[in-house]
Amino acid sequence: MTRARRRRIIRTRRTVIGVALVGAISFLAGMTDATGLLLTGDFVSFMTGNTTRAALALSEGNLDHAAVLISAILVFVLGNAAGIVIAHVSQRRIFVVLGCVGLVLALASMLTMQNLLLARFYLIVFAMGMVNAAVEHIEGLPIGLTYVTGALSRFGRGIGRWIIGDRRVEWTIQIVPWGGMVLGAIAGAVLTRLAGAHALWLVSLFAMVLALAAMLIPRPLQRRFNQKVASNQSAIVRAK
Repeated sequence: MTRARRRRIIRTRRTVIGVALVGAISFLAGMTDATGLLLTGDFVSFMTGNTTRAALALSEGNLDHAAVLISAILVFVLGNAAGIVIAHVSQRRIFVVLGCVGLVLALASMLTMQNLLLARFYLIVFAMGMVNAAVEHIEGLPIGLTYVTGALSRFGRGIGRWIIGDRRVEWTIQIVPWGGMVLGAIAGAVLTRLAGAHALWLVSLFAMVLALAAMLIPRPLQRRFNQKVASNQSAIVRAK
């Protein structure tokens, strides 16, 4: 076997594992999104929608709902930040991030009292922000796990480039998170209608199972799915 062929096989293996992982995590995100929306009435990952709805609430003078949605946006940002910090200090990044997501969702599923429902909403939003740190790119292509507008935009631009003569097809990977999100949302909606608030337990369990499955991915391969933290020195060199 030639070195070039061996490299192609390794690259294909990395891509297949990455795509499967992205599809599974997007499925988890879709389940959580649909369950959270049905239980709370507000988006738990679609922050563009929450931004628009917060603006509408402000224009209508509904300050309480606007405050809830603006707070949710801040919580989502903090969830993303927490996911990156947790991933940075972890040897098994994907396992630890997904495990933490599962624990947060499990905690949220316990908050069933009426006066704790807002806290449950924020915990679900926090988990949805955190899950984005599990995988950031596949073979250099950016991947969004809880928001698919960017993925669909990149997919559409890829179609446009193909039409005008660019025959690269790497952009087709962008349809994976959308497909995973759709299937997961369907599953989450069905579970919530059948089990009510208990569906969160099932979503949490799925996150835990996914975390354990991620342990089977070799550590060097896991590191390739995430951006490296640049040191101040390297950032200065690049700036020059």
